[in-house]
Amino acid sequence: MRIKLIIIFLIGLSLISQAQNNPNNTPLLNGNNNQRNHLLIPNITGFITLTGDFHTHTVFSDGEVWPTVRVQEAWEEGIDIIAITDHIEYRPHKTYLQGDHNTSFDIAQIEAKKKNILLIKGSEITRGMPPGHLNALFINDANLLDKTDWKDALNEASQQNALLIWNHPGWRVQQPDSTKLFDIHKELIANKRISGIEVANYTEWYPIALDWCITNHLAVFANSDIHEPIQQVFDRSVTHRPMTLVFVRENSLDGVKEAITSARTIAWFDKQLAGPTDLLAKLVKASIKVGIPFYRTGNEETDVKYFEITNKSDFYFEFFNDSKTNGAPQKFSLQPRKSIIVKVFKNERTLKCTLTNIHTGMNQNLTIDLLKR
Repeated sequence: MRIKLIIIFLIGLSLISQAQNNPNNTPLLNGNNNQRNHLLIPNITGFITLTGDFHTHTVFSDGEVWPTVRVQEAWEEGIDIIAITDHIEYRPHKTYLQGDHNTSFDIAQIEAKKKNILLIKGSEITRGMPPGHLNALFINDANLLDKTDWKDALNEASQQNALLIWNHPGWRVQQPDSTKLFDIHKELIANKRISGIEVANYTEWYPIALDWCITNHLAVFANSDIHEPIQQVFDRSVTHRPMTLVFVRENSLDGVKEAITSARTIAWFDKQLAGPTDLLAKLVKASIKVGIPFYRTGNEETDVKYFEITNKSDFYFEFFNDSKTNGAPQKFSLQPRKSIIVKVFKNERTLKCTLTNIHTGMNQNLTIDLLKR
């Protein structure tokens, strides 16, 4: 009897094995496409450069994805920091979802730890203009921000030592005719209640907001404000989401908070960079390598010399030659991870250029001398 049972057991194992190797049920794809893109962004002297998106939404407000998806998207794109900032006042899906204002963070944080993503706990305080929409970052309890009076909400954020970021100041729904500072914003800035402003949001950017940041020593932000799956708006094969470059002393949440408080950020969006002159100059210097001059004929008596200029980053650079007499093209560009050769007259010692896609103010661009670096 025991032998019969053993035979039946072995036959069963054989059938299971055949079912698992059924040639009529063969997977079409083998392997895993879950891969992270590594952005080529240099550090600058004394600091580590991190990338962040400080304004995202999930189904726990008016977003369309689960919180862990936001973490996965950021990891795949090569982003180091994200903040999930679901609206306090606007939750159209709450009939179908259980959970409070902290739930999206609670769900996402386990995945963020797995992916080594710095996840900031935040919420968006969503009011009419003024004051408009403000993100409260580095909060402890989002539920306590649920106040009838927006001033009480901002006071609670301050009690939690949060940083307030003014979102999309030029959003046409709230400022259809102009982008301006209201008196309440001036007061909040003067009292150091606002730590930064979005100069770029989603598919828009607001040059005047850059001036406000520079004048008031505020952190400059570019954020996605994404509600949809990220690939529906930003095709990574062509472009990237707006993101903020943060120059930290240490790779930690405390390091990020200190950098924002110190206004060590740059906005990166649509092949453009915007921020303080000193940070942009250091970033460009770390990104571009200019080779020693050479002569194509090997004869130094020729009238022109050549330089190979290499872009060691994922940034895009557009140059306008400020001199009309140095022999270099009036306009030229440098693609990410590429090199070009530029010629100048033999006796030229400078090649002063304006970087037309790198903004230091509303009507100002970074200027550098490529031959004096």
